[in-house]
Amino acid sequence: MRTFRSPQVILFSEDLPRAVAFYTRLGFVETFRTPSEGEPIHVDLTLDGYKVGIASVTSSRADHGLDPIPTGQRAAVILWTDDTAAAYAELVASGAPALAPPYEWLGRLLIAWTADPDGNPIQIVQSVDRSL
Repeated sequence: MRTFRSPQVILFSEDLPRAVAFYTRLGFVETFRTPSEGEPIHVDLTLDGYKVGIASVTSSRADHGLDPIPTGQRAAVILWTDDTAAAYAELVASGAPALAPPYEWLGRLLIAWTADPDGNPIQIVQSVDRSL
């Protein structure tokens, strides 16, 4: 099995600015936002080295083909790796469901989706270095 690092939880929200404001009030500091101007579709916040991402339900459906539940418990586990395609293939070969094969997102990330035994989405992601 591939070595993973930097686990992160992504929460799905129908009102991303409201969710970001809530976590900011708790002491989280914004470390990433896309797009950088206008209404965000994804924001990462950090507190004491722990990272929480908040993704809009609309973007999760349109950009990633997921069907997040807009109410109740909703989350995804994010696993960073050096080889998304190989890690995805290994997980699917071991019985994890194939939700979305590797694809490029934002011109700098390679993303694939599978799920845990309870159906919670697992995102496998790596940075794509364009300078090579």
